[in-house]
Amino acid sequence: MLRPTTIEDLQAAVREGGRLLPRGGGTKPALSTPTEGVTPLDLSGLSGVLEYNPGEFTFTALAGTRVAEVQALLDSHGQYLPFDPPLADRGATLGGTVAAGVSGPGRYRYGGVRDFILGVRMVDGNGDVVYGGGKVVVQLHCAALQETMQALYRVYTARLDVDALDLAPETDGSATLWVRLGGLPDALPARAERIRAMLGGGDNVTGEREAWLWREARDFAWAQPDWILVKVPVTPKRIASVETLHATSLRRYSAAGNVAWIASPESPQSLDGHLSSVGLSGLMLFGPPGHARLGIRTGQAVERRVKEVFDPQNRFSET
Repeated sequence: MLRPTTIEDLQAAVREGGRLLPRGGGTKPALSTPTEGVTPLDLSGLSGVLEYNPGEFTFTALAGTRVAEVQALLDSHGQYLPFDPPLADRGATLGGTVAAGVSGPGRYRYGGVRDFILGVRMVDGNGDVVYGGGKVVVQLHCAALQETMQALYRVYTARLDVDALDLAPETDGSATLWVRLGGLPDALPARAERIRAMLGGGDNVTGEREAWLWREARDFAWAQPDWILVKVPVTPKRIASVETLHATSLRRYSAAGNVAWIASPESPQSLDGHLSSVGLSGLMLFGPPGHARLGIRTGQAVERRVKEVFDPQNRFSET
């Protein structure tokens, strides 16, 4: 039996191992028991969740990862696998579940396992790593922010089925619009082409660069580590107000322009005044303690009533 523990080991096994039968937890013996002359390729050594984003309801895991492990991880965030994968308690793996195409009772309402796969990275019969489906990002760079904003409006108001819509202004006055699509591989090219036609241009970004782009956005890698970072609820029409705030700050707009992230080298008090002047409120994530709420304060009466109910002794510090 061959048991690779890295992708490189798996590639070598495929190239050198003769006829192989991949197997995971062995919970479906009719599918995972090799016949004469066939070597079992045990993928249980390729296990683990590589990435999990509860806010986007997505995770990335290796084929040998046990379904029960994934279920426990999702459960800790109040989530679950709607297609009810069978044999999880017996040790079924993600790869085996996908390969067998088996789903449980939840398939009736939510669809089968294949309907939940956004993308796949696999080793083919030549031992090469190939990609299928997954996510496609459409990148449109414009010389002026206003031009990029118009492109954002077109996508936003068209009610297209997109996974993410971010806008990143540059220091030279230009800006880049990022449109992320996810879904079945057969449908992605046509959907991407439709959006490019709507925008009048744009380039596809896939693979490792696509993953890097969203890691940079999610982890705020675009901001200086010693700057303050503030989340500001906005609307697309109010982005212009945010853009008047700081010549030295960096901004990124997420959720189709409904959330502004501002990274600034200036003091929280300075940004507090700027936000108040344009009628915006912010919540500081990075920076000194004691100044978390910036700009105008809304909903204070409701906050007080909630605190009176759940913290009548005032034991919890307020931000």
